[in-house]
Amino acid sequence: MAQYGFGAGLVFVKPIADYAGNAVSNPTPLKVGELQDISLDMSFDTKLLRGSNQFPVAVGRGAGKVSGKAKFARFNGIMLNIAIFGQGSGTGIRAVFNDTTGGTAIPSTPFQITPVTAYTGLLEGSTPVFVQDLGVVNGTTGLPMKRVASAPAAGQYSVVEATGIYTFSSADNVSAIKAQINFEYTATSTTGVSQAVVNVPMGYAPSFRLELLMSYGGKNMTWILPGCIGSKFTLATRLDDFLIPDFDFEAFADPGGNILYYGLSE
Repeated sequence: MAQYGFGAGLVFVKPIADYAGNAVSNPTPLKVGELQDISLDMSFDTKLLRGSNQFPVAVGRGAGKVSGKAKFARFNGIMLNIAIFGQGSGTGIRAVFNDTTGGTAIPSTPFQITPVTAYTGLLEGSTPVFVQDLGVVNGTTGLPMKRVASAPAAGQYSVVEATGIYTFSSADNVSAIKAQINFEYTATSTTGVSQAVVNVPMGYAPSFRLELLMSYGGKNMTWILPGCIGSKFTLATRLDDFLIPDFDFEAFADPGGNILYYGLSE
């Protein structure tokens, strides 16, 4: 039976060095989840030698390039760090809460709501900590409420971001207004990954190894790029569809001068 390829295949990545070129100790390999498609492009410049006639008398190969594009649907913070940022990542959640519950009733004196407490059961992770206000909506009218420094009147609120405590007016308490509070927060998590990406000098980039496997009809095809750096990562959301980012990468030779390896069953 002849050998064919079918489907998107499987891709594995393994970190080589961080953004500053420091070798990664005990590197963690990772299977890229829910791969949608991947392409490897091997291109070369050609140089044509002409005399006085129209067509070349010799053709030489100039610079070559191996690059690729991949789309995958499953997100993983380790993957982003391996292939894009390479600056180390920490545990924990950094998230935004958008209140779609209809809101929280404004209580009596002192007319205050602490959202990390009010929405605890809806927040990701544990021990949430308020970071910053992202606006409040009147759950009755659907209109945004105005933030003021202090002493809010009807339709207004104030917030102390150091404590995450919101204060509303007595009038909105009397009117039984419900406040839909949107805010950013952090939380502890055993699975969450977060990272602050810093501005580093040009030329710095993490490197990784990439392996592509395609199996069909009991036969395997393997392409290995021993050295890669990410060149582009695009997040483009779409209404009524899954988020599938685009990831571009460039290959370079390993210390032995090998730019790629491949293996076929035939």
